[in-house]
Amino acid sequence: MEFKIEKKGYYTLIEVLVDKLDTHVAPSLKSELVLIAGNGEKNIILDLNNCRYCDSSGLSAILVANRLCKNANGIFVLSGLQTAVERLITISQLDTVLNISADINKGEDIIKKEQKD
Repeated sequence: MEFKIEKKGYYTLIEVLVDKLDTHVAPSLKSELVLIAGNGEKNIILDLNNCRYCDSSGLSAILVANRLCKNANGIFVLSGLQTAVERLITISQLDTVLNISADINKGEDIIKKEQKD
């Protein structure tokens, strides 16, 4: 199993369970994201706490998630970034576009706050 998907109250949590978000994992993550969005879910937290490496296809999956949530007027939060993945996000300047939280609880706070506005 590459990831665990859990429906929480007002969002869906996707935990990546493998240490690499790359060409082997990203396509199935993208198709899961499309299914989740297709089911009407608009708030997603993607937890990368176990993920130590991410390539361009992984970034692409992250951007798909962000776009799907935005299109549904929802919130996408990236959580639990490890050093190498965080560096990649910063170099790609995606830290200016994405909601990033230290952990899942902080991600929940971001969604709660945005929901009220």
